[in-house]
Amino acid sequence: MSTAVTSPGAGEKKGSMLDIIEKLGNKVPHPVLMFLYLIIFVIVLSQILAMLGVSVTEQIAVVVPEPIETEFYEDTTQPGLEADLGIDNPEFAIEERTITIKGLLSTEGIRFIFTSFVSNFQGFGVVAVTFIAMMGAGVAEAAGMMSALIRKLVKVAPRKWITFIIVFVGVLTSVASDAGYLILIPLGAAAFLSLRRHPLAGMAAAYAGVSAVFAVNIIFTPIDSMVTEITNEAIGLTGGEPITIAANYFFMVASSFIIAFVATVVTERIVEPRLGKYVPDADHAAAAESSDQGDLTAEESRGLKYAGLATLAFVALILILSLPPGAPLRMPAGYEGNSPLMDSLLFIITMAFLIAGIAFGKGAGTIKSSNEVIAAITKTFSSLAGLVFMLLMISQFIAYFNYTNMPTVAAIWMAELLERANIGALPLLIGFIIVIMLLDVIIPGVVPKWAIFAPVFIPIFTRLGTTPQTVLAAYRIGDSPVNVITPLMVYLPFIITVAQGYDKKTGLGTIIALMLPYTIVILVAWILLFIAWFVFGIPLGPGYPVGI
Repeated sequence: MSTAVTSPGAGEKKGSMLDIIEKLGNKVPHPVLMFLYLIIFVIVLSQILAMLGVSVTEQIAVVVPEPIETEFYEDTTQPGLEADLGIDNPEFAIEERTITIKGLLSTEGIRFIFTSFVSNFQGFGVVAVTFIAMMGAGVAEAAGMMSALIRKLVKVAPRKWITFIIVFVGVLTSVASDAGYLILIPLGAAAFLSLRRHPLAGMAAAYAGVSAVFAVNIIFTPIDSMVTEITNEAIGLTGGEPITIAANYFFMVASSFIIAFVATVVTERIVEPRLGKYVPDADHAAAAESSDQGDLTAEESRGLKYAGLATLAFVALILILSLPPGAPLRMPAGYEGNSPLMDSLLFIITMAFLIAGIAFGKGAGTIKSSNEVIAAITKTFSSLAGLVFMLLMISQFIAYFNYTNMPTVAAIWMAELLERANIGALPLLIGFIIVIMLLDVIIPGVVPKWAIFAPVFIPIFTRLGTTPQTVLAAYRIGDSPVNVITPLMVYLPFIITVAQGYDKKTGLGTIIALMLPYTIVILVAWILLFIAWFVFGIPLGPGYPVGI
């Protein structure tokens, strides 16, 4: 890794709240030790709560078991239920369950700690996803394609739109969000560096688009089908009509553009001025200088041409495998759930980068043999060693924390507290958004929280004359903005690693201070958008009004 100097910019105020947060956050132990301490804390606390007999009884949405014939890659963007289902589009049913805190110092708890250590890490899908996603990107980077592509992008695209483009592409990646985290975030940093802008600002913009606006998109994603199914099960408790996946579509599209614009403003008016001018070291100075060297070299232009042709050929192959009746990646007749094409998006994106990288290398003369391709992949994998060690500890913490049932009990307690609040529909919806936001710190997954809250709040809001699609829209707002500052975000170690490539002093505090403005401003702007939508009675989707 390289060290760089960040000079205070005109907008930076030493001793500001964000600086204090950064300094305090960077003083916390190494992430590996931090999660080790958290594991010890969870073990002790769970046993105390279990001895006190803490429990809750609530109606929640649970997965209906069904035989699993084929497994495609699992969406492990965020830890939680959707990462552990093992099926593509699960069915949910409402059940009343008594949930008790399970102590990790009991006989069963100690047994779980010892017997699950290997399986916890083995089943932590983000590890495999990281290696797979970085395989193609690593070859493309080693061949020089990434650098040439970014230089081409910043030369063609208006500079004033670069930030918005990065953020908005990040919003779109929720359809295949693993690729968004692992590919777009490093690209955002590199693009800003090539423009002589601070690379951490570019990284932050991409991270905000990928994660802080995760719950909406202009196209439907696998998550939409799952939250719609849970919503319909909760609607069944009221005897109402089920909704479709398009129930929030108008609100999702508007939110995608508006919140992407808000994140762009935060990047350029708050985050980047605070970071100040980036003074690169010798390694990064060369990358920054390359943006001022005029047109691409003839070899690079030929490489991009080869990469483009190879990518078009690969896309044509995917279309052949997806469109004709009976095609391998087409939705089988009578099959409910995501198509094999959707389930293989990460693999497709990885192969696209791999093929394009090799084609670029052949055209530009930067890759001359298959051994160089293998060496590039090996080098990429070796650079992930520290990250893998951190993920080992994170996988144990998440598994132990979930085993105790403490996240679920805390969520239900907060739901009951909000349910007892004797206030109108709109204030209650805003309170609902804030509760979801707070719980997102300990339960970052989209589906687990909704499985708890939908059966509680859908009937409550129905009695208040508020439609289920309105509650779901409010839930989308509360779910996303905190993703970028919670320590339980599984890709946080990777993001720290990316940032340390530009500044070795980067720590957890740096990332939290960097992303906190996004969380606050996006949440406020999104709530204001929701209030306006509610007050003016704008339909949330085709045929889906705000009120009954």
